[in-house]
Amino acid sequence: MIKQVLFIQGGGNDGYEADAELAASLQQALGNDYEVIYPEMQTDDAAPDFGWLRQIGREIAKLGDDIILVAHSLGASLLLKYLSENKTAKKTAGVFLIATPFWNGKQEWMQGLKLQPGFAGKLPENSRFFFYQCRDDEEVPFDHLAIYRNNLPGASFREIESGGHQLNNDLHLVAKDIKNL
Repeated sequence: MIKQVLFIQGGGNDGYEADAELAASLQQALGNDYEVIYPEMQTDDAAPDFGWLRQIGREIAKLGDDIILVAHSLGASLLLKYLSENKTAKKTAGVFLIATPFWNGKQEWMQGLKLQPGFAGKLPENSRFFFYQCRDDEEVPFDHLAIYRNNLPGASFREIESGGHQLNNDLHLVAKDIKNL
């Protein structure tokens, strides 16, 4: 049976196009036993979370059990927010978060993106969490990984020397972790 992998894109005006290479890399590395589902997130600038939480919920609802969730950048932070603020009836086998920003500013636009205090205790039980961050990420500061490490000591953290924000569009490391679930 083919396993479904939901991939949530990063943000920005060309986020969907930029991350299409990541999704394709993941599909290639996983092979035919997996199906990478890559929906385009529509941005609603009037919504505090850009309308992505509702869309993420709809996409998760379409999947079968033992779901595998992968997300990049803004999408990774909003997937984590969604999972910590919403209950899903589906068992989550693994959550793979790439270049995940930790929103902690006071700017108005950022408030709908921030995780709630105690978010780690509200995540799905018995789910494995993996974080990936390149030291030379030009978009998300590398020290954001340490914030997640402090909040989620049971998660796995992959520190990558180089590859920038897009991990050189090569997700073989993520695919390896998915296959080892």
